[in-house]
Amino acid sequence: MKTLGTAAAAFGMSRSVEAEINGYHTLATEDNRLGPVTPRDTVYQILTDRFYDGDTSNNDFEDFDSSLYDGSGEDLKLYQGGDWQGIIDKIPYLEEMGVTAVWISAPYDNRESKIEDYQDDGTVDVWTSYHGYHARNYFRTHRFFGGMQDFYAMRDALHNNGIKLVIDFVSNHTSRWRNPTKNNEPEEGELYEPDTDADGNYVFDENGDAVGENLLADPHDDVNGWFHGLGDRDGDSSKFGYRHKELGSLADFAHENGGVVDHLERATQFWKSKGIDGIRHDATLHMNPAFAKNLKTATDSSQGGPITHFGEFFISRPDPKYEEYRTFPDRTGINNLDFEFNRAATNAFGDFSETMSDFGDMLIKTHGDYTHEHQTITAVDNHDLTRFRYIQPNDKPYHAAIAALMTCRGTPKIYYGTEQYMNPGSSGANAGRLFMQTDSDFDTSTTAYQLISDLAQLRRDNLALAYGQTSILHSTDDVIVYERTFYDHVVVTAINRQPDQSESVPSVGTSLPDGSYGDYLSGDLYGQGISVDSGALDSFTLGGGEVSVWTASPDLGNAPKIGTTVSTMGQAGDSVHIYGSGLDGDVSVTFGGTPANVVSNSATRMTATVPDGPAGLVDVVVEKNGQTSNAAKYDILTDEPVQVIFHVEAETEPGETIHVVGDPPELGSWDALSGSESFMNPDYPEWFLPVSVPKDTTFEFKFVKIDESDNVTWESGSNRTFTSPTDSTETEDTPLYYWQS
Repeated sequence: MKTLGTAAAAFGMSRSVEAEINGYHTLATEDNRLGPVTPRDTVYQILTDRFYDGDTSNNDFEDFDSSLYDGSGEDLKLYQGGDWQGIIDKIPYLEEMGVTAVWISAPYDNRESKIEDYQDDGTVDVWTSYHGYHARNYFRTHRFFGGMQDFYAMRDALHNNGIKLVIDFVSNHTSRWRNPTKNNEPEEGELYEPDTDADGNYVFDENGDAVGENLLADPHDDVNGWFHGLGDRDGDSSKFGYRHKELGSLADFAHENGGVVDHLERATQFWKSKGIDGIRHDATLHMNPAFAKNLKTATDSSQGGPITHFGEFFISRPDPKYEEYRTFPDRTGINNLDFEFNRAATNAFGDFSETMSDFGDMLIKTHGDYTHEHQTITAVDNHDLTRFRYIQPNDKPYHAAIAALMTCRGTPKIYYGTEQYMNPGSSGANAGRLFMQTDSDFDTSTTAYQLISDLAQLRRDNLALAYGQTSILHSTDDVIVYERTFYDHVVVTAINRQPDQSESVPSVGTSLPDGSYGDYLSGDLYGQGISVDSGALDSFTLGGGEVSVWTASPDLGNAPKIGTTVSTMGQAGDSVHIYGSGLDGDVSVTFGGTPANVVSNSATRMTATVPDGPAGLVDVVVEKNGQTSNAAKYDILTDEPVQVIFHVEAETEPGETIHVVGDPPELGSWDALSGSESFMNPDYPEWFLPVSVPKDTTFEFKFVKIDESDNVTWESGSNRTFTSPTDSTETEDTPLYYWQS
């Protein structure tokens, strides 16, 4: 990866232009970035075009087909006019709601031409790329949202009000390049880049906007192999199908191509330099995990330290890809949007197809399955799903779902308009992408708005919500009582989803100290006080739709306590933020027993540098005044990672899969069950898999077969050896090996 000292070096920016840009705004450093999103934050997702139009001058342009702009909220397939100035205008609304991070649409240039879908009845639906998921030029802003100075203004306004900025980023594809509704006729899909100077650096004008436009890659004439070009995956549910074939005819990047790797790493570092606090990675289900891991590592290792990374590994419930989904954060360092939580919440609070006990079971199961459960992004609403309000139009279970979201483990995300009960009146993702400016009046007095505000404050004040473990104290078909604990911080939430039926709850044990507790929500959701005697809640009755929240937030003392770390994976020399309590004063920190340099520290956050010690998954421990904290997990990489694509020919029995295992920790340190994920085999008996390994390293390895019961069969013969590329953006294929019987 590139560790780059100046913007000119990092992003190919002309040095003379850089000085002019700095006259307008200094490029981001660690000091003017708020820092990564943490579980104490409440994230608000904004589809930029669908939020608020603060600058009507960017709704239409001379070279734009004006028929593709609507602005009334009537035709949701067209642009509506929301922009970055609109977000600035509504910062007081966001701040009062308790929002501490916003996730906005991809800020870079997207396809602008119309998208035509031909229907069976002869009509044609006309669409636009208002959503930001049709990448065209990563180094130019999407002009319908604003120019680079507008982006800076939005970033600064958010940061000045304590709100972090997360951008959507699409590294899986460009735009639709063939029309599946019209015999796959050619469309767009091309990727562009700005002009370059004599040194090959990108050129930007005095406002920071890209100069010029030049074709970089074209799926219709793919001379450099930047796209897979294998067509739509349709019903192909294999790993090869959803990683290498196209999602909706979108031109699918070949992540095994070094040119693609280099360009996308430069792009994420470019936007990081603009002062963002995190990236939401689109379509991670469809991405090569080795590429994703290396992209994340390159971004975090560049100037400014780690930022938040989470991605859209879309699954249903239940789903045969659950194991891939569950382990994706461990393999890449990119956390998940928690679709397991979303599905369980939708089923339990939305259509009542599952019970509250089922919801509790999900919380307990995922606690065991997720290594970093607090960093998953939880939600009851999402832009790719039917609006939750359409599924659940009754206020009481609707409010109960929001209360659960805000008090359960993970980092809660509110989809724009949820607090305004926005309901499209029909199912489907696009139907739910309403124009908030015309569909609501941004009312700050709604119960949902106040509920989010109250519980966002509690999440900041009581560390049990951010970092605590979950215990289910009581659950039935319609009622759940659960407890979150982080040392002496405790939050107990009691929910009855049935709007008109009461239910009795027996006395149950709790970590709340003995005493009397008022409802934190002051009865807004019909809650009540409770008494604790001899370590148990008194028996009580939950009324219809009641949600009660009882809390204890004593001083946690001076002893160090770790809640989480950002990032969870990196290499020696990388920065790591450690969050928790008692982290101020004369502290020291070790990674796997190796002392690390403490860069800065306060009571709730410290920054350290990953030491040059043994690689692999290690414990991070803080010590202060002879007191030792709990341990957090951190994955130390051997060196900068690089992709090697392994190939082997092997015959297997039904249920067996091929894996590679070797001496570096990235290959499992010879533990077969900790080696690579399973290989792909579109041309059986040949198998292949891109794997992230340390660069410029000669390592030993072997192939293994693993069956459905985790029985391992090793190939015979001597260990194989391979030397990885020296440049981390290079990729290299091994020879086709043959299984050694």
